[in-house]
Formats: sequence, C-alpha cells, structure tokens
Amino acid sequence: MSQSWRWALGSAMFAMLAGCAAAAPPSAPAVTTIDVAAYDWHTDVCIRTEDADARLLQLAAGYDDSRFLCFGFGDRAYLLSRERGPMTLISALLPGEGAILLTILRDTPAAAFGADHVVRLGVSETGISQLRQFLNDAVRHDSAGKPVGLGNGPDEGGRYFGATATYAGFYTCNTWTAQALRTAGVPVAGPVLFAEGVMRQVRQIAAEAGQAPGEAGRP
Repeated sequence: MSQSWRWALGSAMFAMLAGCAAAAPPSAPAVTTIDVAAYDWHTDVCIRTEDADARLLQLAAGYDDSRFLCFGFGDRAYLLSRERGPMTLISALLPGEGAILLTILRDTPAAAFGADHVVRLGVSETGISQLRQFLNDAVRHDSAGKPVGLGNGPDEGGRYFGATATYAGFYTCNTWTAQALRTAGVPVAGPVLFAEGVMRQVRQIAAEAGQAPGEAGRP
C-alpha cells in the first residue's frame, strides 16, 4: 500500500472520531513569515533559517547556507521501514514512536515543493517564538541535550530525528502540522481529514490577510 494511503487513512480516522476546535486569531502584527507545504497527503511547516534559534540550528549542522527549515511528523517505524506493506500501514494506526523529518532547503519552499503546494503566512513575534519552542519540544533529546538522530531522510537535505509525540490514528502528520500552526497563532480548526484540509484553511487565512496570489513563491 502506498505512502499516500497511509497518510490518508490515519488522518481520516482522526477526523471521523474527534471534534473540531478553532484557535483565536493572532492580534499582534506580523514580523516574519512561515510557509506551509503539502506533498502527497503530508504537510510540513517551514521557518526561515534566520528565525531559528541555536537549538534548531543544531539540527541543520553542516548546512550553513540553508534558507529554510521544514518540519514534518510521522510514524517512526513506517518512515524508517524499507517495506511498507499493508501490515506496516495498519500498525502505524496503533500508538507508536514518532519521528520528525527535517528538510533543509537552500531555496524557497515554493521552489522545492511547487508554488501551488505552498502557502506563506505572516506571524507575530510571539507566534514565531512559540513556534520555535514547539519545534524544539517536538524533537527528542538525549540526557546530554543532543537531538536523537535517526538517519538521513529520503531526499537531499533530509534528516530524521526522534519525536517526543506518539504517532497514532488519532494523532497524525496533519494533526501535528495543525497544532504547530495554532501554536504560531494561525487559527487552523482541527481536526482535518487530509493535507488539503490544512491547505484549504491556510489559503483562506492568507487570502483574508490580503496576500496576493503567487506571494507564497517569493523569497
């Protein structure tokens, strides 16, 4: 069974069995931007490297010329497995260890994922600070304070890290992205059915903020 179906099935179960709740919109003015990217049934939240703190920059060591850091969440066993059959998919719906996929970009998310699959949003100083804390807390660290690395990701600039959150049918990749966005002050209602559920909301939020079409692709 394909990775797309794996993401979709997990998100669908979460959407059908949980209620909806929306966060209050941010009141402070935007001081920077974040990007929300979608591919297959998965979503990432991307921050500018210049907005990262020392702990987040530690995750991207060796990429001194990076411009964006994109974070996503998934089931550790599934992501690291070389055989992704139906049983792997089913087991991922049960509570299990999670993983963070960091994708380090030297270009914009729009260039990496395609402008049609990326939405740029303004966030406040409080929002970016809270998002930094959320991302730091999402990565598991050992007793010495070092991030727990799990190897390279599927693409250049990709790295897997242990996650503090547990992956299950009730807490999936898109659930995690929505939570990250709410932490940043973006009023995303949850849960969402598919990645498009996240993207539909952030596109509407961007439009209501007066973002012109295609703005997501600008540096």
